[in-house]
Amino acid sequence: MAKRTAIIDIGSNSARMIIIERTSRFGFYLIEEVKSRVRISEGAYENGGLLQPHAMERAFNAIKEFLNIAKALKSRKILCVATSALRDAPNKNVFLNRVKKELKLNIKVIDGRKEALLGAIAASNLLPINSGITIDIGGGSTELALIKDSKIIETVSLNLGTVRLKELFFDKNLDFKEAISFIQEELKKVPKTFIEHTAIGIGGTIRALSKSIMQKNEYPLDKLHGFEYELNSEKKYLEKLIFAPTGKLKKYYIKKDRYDTIKEGVLIFVEVLKYIKAQKVITSGVGVREGFFLYDLLRNTNFSLPKNFNPSVKSLLDRFCLNKKASRCFYKNASKIYNTLFEEFDKKREYEKHLLIASKLSNIGIKIDFYEHHKHSSYIILNDLEYGVTHKDIVLISTLVRFHKKKLPGNSFIKDFKKLLPPIHILNWLSFILTLAEVINKDMSCPKFEIEYKKGVLKIKSDSLLYLAKEEIKSLEKPAPFAIIFEKPQSDKATK
Repeated sequence: MAKRTAIIDIGSNSARMIIIERTSRFGFYLIEEVKSRVRISEGAYENGGLLQPHAMERAFNAIKEFLNIAKALKSRKILCVATSALRDAPNKNVFLNRVKKELKLNIKVIDGRKEALLGAIAASNLLPINSGITIDIGGGSTELALIKDSKIIETVSLNLGTVRLKELFFDKNLDFKEAISFIQEELKKVPKTFIEHTAIGIGGTIRALSKSIMQKNEYPLDKLHGFEYELNSEKKYLEKLIFAPTGKLKKYYIKKDRYDTIKEGVLIFVEVLKYIKAQKVITSGVGVREGFFLYDLLRNTNFSLPKNFNPSVKSLLDRFCLNKKASRCFYKNASKIYNTLFEEFDKKREYEKHLLIASKLSNIGIKIDFYEHHKHSSYIILNDLEYGVTHKDIVLISTLVRFHKKKLPGNSFIKDFKKLLPPIHILNWLSFILTLAEVINKDMSCPKFEIEYKKGVLKIKSDSLLYLAKEEIKSLEKPAPFAIIFEKPQSDKATK
């Protein structure tokens, strides 16, 4: 098993590299990301697709230093793909042969459908989606993939890209309508089956747009992957951005390195969204690079992670869990207590999965520092629980872990994330269950117990002494007025 893999993606606009470390069979996390705006396609589209010498030199220099980074971080495997600009270039072998000869790196030039497939593999495995259409807008092309019931049904690649549009229309000051006609004509290649409520946005242009919307709306969570918005609420904003003068782009929270191609990208995005009849956009922080990693990792499993498996949860446990036996006991206790109490606050069982993930991760912060470890655990989850969960999932799990102590969540703490959290009474019940699940195993012997709840009395029956648990439970805040009673299974005698 290659513990660290470097994946390089040479796009029309940027060259990027990520380095991923595997912690177990399917557990992994990102340890490095680097980008260079090499613009390898610069000047190509107005010169018959030929790569220009200065652009090739920039790309070569970037790749050379990417490899220095990969070597310094002891990457055992290096994967490299190139997309639109290189596959379209008649003189691509000049560049490919130089890189192979001087840097000893084989670049795999992939076609548009393979590029779409890689993006879809990343999205379907690492986003909480079942169905949708991925939209990956690059410098030279735009790739779409149709996903239904977590299966990739069909892919398509279009000759639509930000740099391509810029050089063919915007740099020549041609009528704006000509660019729209060009886009709409290319969209006719998209199969009629590509109609979906959910659009999954991949690539730098769409990430820049999502960052812009997050800042405009003062979104409470600083996390791009998984950010979603309803198109109706942002449609006018996107249309304004298309026509905004370059000098006004700062007002739209667009970074300077996107000024030269953002309007072209938004124009393509808006037209594609109209065509597929999308109503909601989910932002993907992963794309071709992560897809290529998963394509290699999952080649024997039909390019899918195991069902109900979360690589982020697994990676956090691999890296930070000090006591796997206690973690398993915590999970088992939380499940048992939840099954006794869910009728009181969660009749549709909407929040069971959040509680159980929280039970697994509650004590990972001890690896940082024991004192206030619940705060460390919460912070790690908020910032590093990345894949396969929504932002609401992340905030809820982080909040539960933050309060898996004697006190219940307070309004003063949760006010910043109120829009992403369930009602306070649900938070309180979940927090109480998580705390009780841990307290019952206070002596770390994982004692057997039975639990029942009737008429305002919670009975815990166990042959174990539970001395430390009984002592600590006295000081727990409860989500509602009820008594907690301990009993021996074979005895009618109860002690509070």
